[in-house]
Amino acid sequence: MYRQIAKLVIYRNLEKDSILFRLADICKRFVEGGYHKESLVNEIYAEINKLLDISTQYGFDHNLWHCYLAYILATNENPFSITMEKVGAVEGSVNKFAVGDFAIFKNLFQYDFSEMEHALDIDCFSTILQYHAIEKTEQRYNKSVSDKVKVLAGQIDKAISAEEIFNIVTDFYKEYGVGKFGLNKAFRIAHIKDQVELYPIKNTDDVRLKDLVGYEIQKKKLIENTEAFVAGRKANNCLLFGDSGTGKSTSIKAILNEYYPKGLRMIEIYKHQFQDLSSVIAQVKNRNYRFIIYMDDLSFEEFEIEYKYLKAVIEGGLETKPENVLIYATSNRRHLIRETWNDRNDIQQEEGLHRSDTMQEKLSLVARFGVTINYSKPSQKEYYQIVTTLAKRYPEITLSEEELCAEANKWELSHGGISGRTAQQFINYISGRL
Repeated sequence: MYRQIAKLVIYRNLEKDSILFRLADICKRFVEGGYHKESLVNEIYAEINKLLDISTQYGFDHNLWHCYLAYILATNENPFSITMEKVGAVEGSVNKFAVGDFAIFKNLFQYDFSEMEHALDIDCFSTILQYHAIEKTEQRYNKSVSDKVKVLAGQIDKAISAEEIFNIVTDFYKEYGVGKFGLNKAFRIAHIKDQVELYPIKNTDDVRLKDLVGYEIQKKKLIENTEAFVAGRKANNCLLFGDSGTGKSTSIKAILNEYYPKGLRMIEIYKHQFQDLSSVIAQVKNRNYRFIIYMDDLSFEEFEIEYKYLKAVIEGGLETKPENVLIYATSNRRHLIRETWNDRNDIQQEEGLHRSDTMQEKLSLVARFGVTINYSKPSQKEYYQIVTTLAKRYPEITLSEEELCAEANKWELSHGGISGRTAQQFINYISGRL
């Protein structure tokens, strides 16, 4: 195994402490002899433990070794895989190196651990090659990655030649992409050793636009803008504003789920991270996806100046915002930045300065969102419609519409007033009691 891995060309940028390299080193020492049996067995168990951790994280099953190798191919970002993500398989000398690497991976798929198991009196490799995982809910593992990797592993296992694997893997890159951006829907920002890193959000709400009752005009405007963006046409940054609990955040989460198969990805960012926006955009601008930078509950107090970073990135800086990046934000405030009475006085008596300039600076942030969509609080009639529509999705709720509306009215009086969120909380309460 070690000699095979040493011949990798395109995929040789694997971490040296990865499971693959560590197992290769173990196999090398086993073949060469002179090892301490107990120590070698302990090292094997340590790597098997790591493999089980990855398998649990991604819901791998059956042949964990095959799933792991397929996972490497699906997530390894290198010039070849990123190019295949953008244009698919094309003629080029690099293909010869790729075919050679895939031949090595085919040998790794077929690697026989039985001799080592017999000599060391262990059976852990036999177990992971025929593994029956405990069934888990989708919230317990990254299903988005799991399904794709398991299919890829099965296809490679059945492939007869390295050329066939070349076609399988390059088709995979073209259809799904490669690395964290290819296999995951959403990301968050983290600082690692003074570097801005994007980390996958492994479980997202599987909400759809049809799950949001009402607000058809608002959803239509959001869909039209997003479809234009995903299709590569001109689209605008989008601000969803209005009363709390009306479905602004739900709409954006639903948009991600609806258009993820078409290449849409989302990056969640908080206002204390706005200084990292330029770095984030630099990491995604050359990838073959459409990225929405998502800012939830966006608002600024008078003393906060983070909005200046946002203004510069959206429009106004020297560097043009990439065409594959848009900003979607939600806010309870129409103008995002809290206004004071002093903002509306043209003259500030203490200093004699023109306050209208301050007012214009604050309002200019909203002007940078080409699409603004108002999610207003539903009327009493609309609230009852939301309640009755949601109740139909729960077979255990058998109350009549009159009874539901009467109970919903009592609920909203003591739980924050009329909103879609209040309606869902009421339905959850009723359903939980039955």
